Amino acid sequence: MSVPAKASHLSSTSMHTTSPTRTVVVLGGSYGGSRAAQVLAEGMPQGWRVVLVDRNSHMNHIYNFSRYAVLSGHEHKAFIPYINIPSSSLSDIPSCSSNVRVQATITSIDKHRIILSPNLPDHESQQSSLDFDYAIYALGSHLPSPIDLWSHQEEGGVKPSLEPPNITPYRGTKSEGISSLRERQKRVEAAMSVLVVGGGALGIQFASDIAAVYPQKHVTLLHSRRRLLPKFDDVMHEEALQGLQELNVRVILGERLDFESLQYTSATKGSSEPRVVRTLSGQELSADLLLLCTGQIPNTGLLRDMDPRTVAPDTGLASVLRTMQLHVPPPSFEPHDFEADNDDDSDPCQETLYPNIFIVGDAADAFDAIKAGHTAYYQAEVAARNILRLIHRDEKAGVATEDDPDPELEEYAPGPPAIKVSLGMTKSVYEVNGVVGTKNDGVEDLNAAVMWAACGMRDVSEEDMFA
Repeated sequence: MSVPAKASHLSSTSMHTTSPTRTVVVLGGSYGGSRAAQVLAEGMPQGWRVVLVDRNSHMNHIYNFSRYAVLSGHEHKAFIPYINIPSSSLSDIPSCSSNVRVQATITSIDKHRIILSPNLPDHESQQSSLDFDYAIYALGSHLPSPIDLWSHQEEGGVKPSLEPPNITPYRGTKSEGISSLRERQKRVEAAMSVLVVGGGALGIQFASDIAAVYPQKHVTLLHSRRRLLPKFDDVMHEEALQGLQELNVRVILGERLDFESLQYTSATKGSSEPRVVRTLSGQELSADLLLLCTGQIPNTGLLRDMDPRTVAPDTGLASVLRTMQLHVPPPSFEPHDFEADNDDDSDPCQETLYPNIFIVGDAADAFDAIKAGHTAYYQAEVAARNILRLIHRDEKAGVATEDDPDPELEEYAPGPPAIKVSLGMTKSVYEVNGVVGTKNDGVEDLNAAVMWAACGMRDVSEEDMFA
């Protein structure tokens, strides 16, 4: 997924050389952030520490959220303990000299400082600052509302259909996450008809799971394009469509939902009548439950607030170099001189104002790489190894200066598109290295123990997964 290459990028000029312990912060503890923290912790020299910051108490295995929002009995398996890095309170971080994890919300970021807020009621104003030498920004994207446990926003003027109405606000704990998924299960169970909007992996999995668990329900999948899974091989579309039809899911392609119609409903509040929405062509669709699975929004607001030049206005993605460093050219370079895909290592424009900040995962505009957990994982490895290279350069020099020669940094190269999509409880379709196929070996919990093992908990029992 990556190739060693010489690169001429400015490296970090530390602002905190008098501090006894220098810091690399990893912002976000999901697939990319967790891997980055692991690689850094294994290679960090004495006098340095990793601080992993995430607003959740447990690693959220979000790929299983759609299944666990439909099928009961496995929801606790989606929240995996962080066991590789010890936890700390915000107040204790300044005194910690070793690797540490903190549960907190990041409220702002600057070139060498983040501001953190505790996830506790009535404590949001008690903010703390943390200085850093290097940072890996792995905050991903805002999830579609049916699986966004943090969602408090309205979609098209109405509450998302699976947002639990009267439970304690979610603040990132496992018990709250379990309760939220169970409330979603109740919503699905109570609905006789379901309209899923969006023909990507999430929409397909929701529609097929509901149809498989509740074959008596009327399930419709509405997709604005003529093909399901449009970023993948045509055979993926054909297999997914066949799998949905085998489960009696009604599939409507080439029709886009009119989001203005979400503001109106044929039923009054509290009524058991179905909601009626329409497409842009005027076709009306009724359903008891509406699931909007229409994509993800890059979580780059903190970067935009730091420097609007870091984020593309049209996509919301952060510009990066192939080293995964955040890319904002110095003012002395003309914008048209820079080419993101330039292979000329001697190009003087391969420089950035933020050489100490690395972006991985869904937030990065990473050369057409598929937005996926495995993509974030490999990008995080590149970013972490490059930071270790720069740290060792800093250690060798005694202090980082912009006049020091840069070490040879690694450059990220996207692999071919890869995905696996479940089509009910046992069937799935996959594309790996250009090969498309189907399997019928699925299990109810989507092999959750495999991800637990990847997070350090091998041979985990059913009882262990309540931890």
